[in-house]
Amino acid sequence: MSNTGAPIKRAEIVGSLLRPSYLLEARQAHNEGRIGQAEFKRIEDRAVDAAIAMQEGAGLDVVSDGELRRFSFFDHLESQINGVAQVSGPAVSFHGEDSGQDWDFQSQVSVVDKISRKRMMTVEEFAYARAVARQPVKAMLPSPLLMYISWSPEHSKDAYPDPFELFADGARLIREEAEELARIGCTYIQIDAPDLGSLVDPENRELRESMGMSTERTLSEGIDLINSIADIPGVTFGLHLCKGNYAGTWISSGGYEMLSETLFKRATNIDVFLLEYDDPRSGSFEPLAKMPDDKSVVLGLVSSKRPELESFDGLVKRIDEASKFVSRDRLAISTQCGFASVVIGANPITEEIQESKLKLVGDVADKVWG
Repeated sequence: MSNTGAPIKRAEIVGSLLRPSYLLEARQAHNEGRIGQAEFKRIEDRAVDAAIAMQEGAGLDVVSDGELRRFSFFDHLESQINGVAQVSGPAVSFHGEDSGQDWDFQSQVSVVDKISRKRMMTVEEFAYARAVARQPVKAMLPSPLLMYISWSPEHSKDAYPDPFELFADGARLIREEAEELARIGCTYIQIDAPDLGSLVDPENRELRESMGMSTERTLSEGIDLINSIADIPGVTFGLHLCKGNYAGTWISSGGYEMLSETLFKRATNIDVFLLEYDDPRSGSFEPLAKMPDDKSVVLGLVSSKRPELESFDGLVKRIDEASKFVSRDRLAISTQCGFASVVIGANPITEEIQESKLKLVGDVADKVWG
């Protein structure tokens, strides 16, 4: 159970949703100066209203605003801070079902000075969503370690000779945002950590080691930084271990064996672990046996990368398998990741399929837990 005593949310949403076409068109019009800020905000509000109604109609126990007001899930650490410049970061490799889908992602900004906040993003998101939602609303914040994609050995060293100093400043900014969310009544915050999830893959570990970010420090100092964000009374904190999600491709493959021993025990302030388990690349459920008894696990069994709808009975069977390692009363179900980590939402999934997958999450949760 959660350290806060809050009941487990059995049918979960990870976060982002596909942006409807009218919102994409409005964003472009706003960027080009063809509509003003007030009109754009009204259109954003309309999209969030529809997103929340869809999630509640699908039977989810907790909803999000779909991250519809963001360009990407990690805007807090890229577009909404000072101290960065338009300089490409290191190349992070994404992989698909075949080699023809492989590609390299580069952040378009690099840290060039000490970072500071421009504004808090999630306060507006949460305050509006709470006002229109009937179900509890979850807020999403990025892991500060994600700034590894913006730390450049060439451009960042004057400001941050040690990249972990940058991560510490990022953690401070994210912690302040979490504190403000708690102050206005948010009781559930999710930290998205593709930086941890991708460590299971040797290729990603080698990239970070080459920049002076040792895996050992990441799994000690890094986890401690994430854990420091989650030390806020009255708030349930979830940690989502993403392994990369764009256009149906991913960064890393591998099970949780190398993370479980350290992460599950060191992240003492985390109440809920949201783990990707939608395909064989995620490995077995065996590492869940190391989960402390006071933590719960959300099984990301439904894919946001593929359009095929999972089997209802197959999902129930998977939950049964996981319950051999973590008791059923500490389990929940979700999609394995969000549907649109960035604004263009290039995953091969339509809005209709998105809704069907979320309804499947709700239906399975209702069947398994009642």
